[in-house]
Amino acid sequence: MRTRGELVEFLGDDPAANAPDYAPAWLILVVDDDPDVHRSSELALRGTRILDRPLDFLHAYTAGEALGLLAAHPHVAVILLDVVMETDDAGLGLVRTVRHELGLAEVRIILRTGQPGYAPEIETICNYDINDYKTKNELTRVKLLTAVIAAIRSYDQLCRLEASRRGLKKIVSACNDLISVQGLQAFCEGVLAQLAALVGIEPSGLVCARHAVDEARPGTEVVATAGRCAVYQDLLLDDIDDLVIAGSLRRAFDTGARQLGPRHMSLCFRGRQGQAFAVYLESDTALRQVDEQLLDVFCSNIAICCENVELLAELREHAFTDRLLRLPNRVAFIERIESMHSRQALAGKAVALIDIDEFAEANDMFGHAYGDRLLQAIGSRLVDALGDRCVVARVAGDVFGVLGDEGLVRPQVLMPLFEAPFAPAGTEHRVSASMGLVRLTGYGGTGADLLKDASIAIKRGKAGGQGQAMYFTEAIAQESRQRTRLLADLRHAFQARELYMAFQPQVDLASGRIVGVEALMRWPTADAMISPEIFIPVAEQSGLIVNLGEWALHQALCLLDALRAEGRPLPRVAVNVSLVQFRHPGFLDAVDRALREHAAPAHALELEITESVAMMGSAAIERALHELRSREIAVAIDDFGTGYSSLSYLDRLPVDRLKIDKAFIRPLAAPQPDTRLVEMVIALSHKLGLKVIAEGVETEAQARLLRQFGCDEAQGYLWGKPMAADELRHVLAADRAARGPSQETPP
Repeated sequence: MRTRGELVEFLGDDPAANAPDYAPAWLILVVDDDPDVHRSSELALRGTRILDRPLDFLHAYTAGEALGLLAAHPHVAVILLDVVMETDDAGLGLVRTVRHELGLAEVRIILRTGQPGYAPEIETICNYDINDYKTKNELTRVKLLTAVIAAIRSYDQLCRLEASRRGLKKIVSACNDLISVQGLQAFCEGVLAQLAALVGIEPSGLVCARHAVDEARPGTEVVATAGRCAVYQDLLLDDIDDLVIAGSLRRAFDTGARQLGPRHMSLCFRGRQGQAFAVYLESDTALRQVDEQLLDVFCSNIAICCENVELLAELREHAFTDRLLRLPNRVAFIERIESMHSRQALAGKAVALIDIDEFAEANDMFGHAYGDRLLQAIGSRLVDALGDRCVVARVAGDVFGVLGDEGLVRPQVLMPLFEAPFAPAGTEHRVSASMGLVRLTGYGGTGADLLKDASIAIKRGKAGGQGQAMYFTEAIAQESRQRTRLLADLRHAFQARELYMAFQPQVDLASGRIVGVEALMRWPTADAMISPEIFIPVAEQSGLIVNLGEWALHQALCLLDALRAEGRPLPRVAVNVSLVQFRHPGFLDAVDRALREHAAPAHALELEITESVAMMGSAAIERALHELRSREIAVAIDDFGTGYSSLSYLDRLPVDRLKIDKAFIRPLAAPQPDTRLVEMVIALSHKLGLKVIAEGVETEAQARLLRQFGCDEAQGYLWGKPMAADELRHVLAADRAARGPSQETPP
């Protein structure tokens, strides 16, 4: 039960005590089983003001009632507690409960007893956290008032110490929290919230920064608001129509001092570099008194944060923004995906990775500045088309990421964005893109897993050609796992020396003699021979092809060394070089190293490159080809006709031989063969001074037509399948015997 002002006035009471009083009262809990004690205690203390605050009373007649009131009113300042009530130790039991179970450490307890023998004074004072212990007959009005005043002052000091402890904890937490925020406005909103928590009110104010956002808006600008002050967001201080708010903030800025009112507060935070912020807070109730030292500590720490907020924002921008395109980068894109994952907001969403086809070639051909402008043009088009509905990011050099609703992130929407040409340098440049997409509904992986799966889908789509879009599926996942296992097995086979080189003869069509061999890598397993068409792409994607290619070069030169030592030198051995090898910075060094370690002459080595390498057309490619020519190493274009099918690049590149792909040779075996393409390629190659070798020749009819067209050389099953070195020796011996010494090719 709670009473106040309902009893007769005590003698000597000041009538002014009945005047309206808005200061929060000190709560006194009287716990006694005697109603007269309740009345006399309240009459003795009624009308008293302690530390300029009145008293208010709660009454309980048992320990149980007292616990209920304490649970409902945790801010009781003093408990006047009878020792003996329903039991001899009910009062002492209540003390234990208050301290250990309710955790009320600040409330002061004055024990009163009419039976002193039940609780010896020294033992009670030592064992229990109580403020005083008196017998009831010695508690006159003056002594009771003296004890209560001392107890309330002690309670106030304890509360202040605890508030300081909590305040310091909030300051430390505030600084930690503010370090992690993004941008000036978020920082200021954090200052507002932390200061409101420190003084114990709901945030309802605004934060101002004294600096010009740009030259068009000089002055002090409001950068964060809350509560009723939200209408002032982004205004200049001079435009605020509330004179109390505007005046309080100006005084805080001008003086740097705290402006404290009964229900509002303004603080100024000044950094060492001239940066200044001011905060205005207001409350519907009187602000509780806050230790001025706490405010000083808070202001000092926030001022330091003010100094660093723009630096932190810049660092975060570097960490999460692509500097060239001003788009989110890979880290930011992954973070956005995972934040949606944590909010379970992925349903109905999709991610697309967009890989620009032939970008590296364009970069090599036109230069990096051109490539940068091309990427900027692509990024701008994606943002213009999708930016207000999707997240567009640059996740790799020439790879963009798009996150959004499935209805937008799909090939039917994304592919048309690349139909119109781009004009990065004032001239039109048509671009195609390969896309990998992942539906996010039910997706359980991380953001990094998602990008990996989208990349796998891109590679799977590119297997069917450029400009393809492919969704990641379980079938693709299974295929990816198989490729991963295949790569692991290939690495093991290479390290265990289970791979070997096979050699297929190349013959001069006019004489029929063997003029060279092509070295071909083979991988036997316990179950079957794994085709190079399966394991070579895996080696290229992983980079293992660099080591495999260098090993193949050494094996080919070992064969030449052995045959020369046996007195039957072979004119030429051809070794395939992949695009990955050719672009590797250590490629020429590897070739030189191999030549130094073997006795075979450089002119006996021919390197076969694909059309994709030859068509790159960059200065680096041309330099490398000229370096090979300077070493007397021959260069052949392999699988001609399967790529760009263009001879224009052959006129300027230092190549020696062109190999017509078997796909063009196969039709020559038909009853009515279409020979126009083969004839044209052979004739034009000869015009350019190139030798021509036909691949995949299996019948005498094909060979006869090739001789008729003037083709120089050929290889295929007609003269032998790829064979091990020992079998090749027998074939070479038979060829030598059949041709006779006069037809031997000089070394």
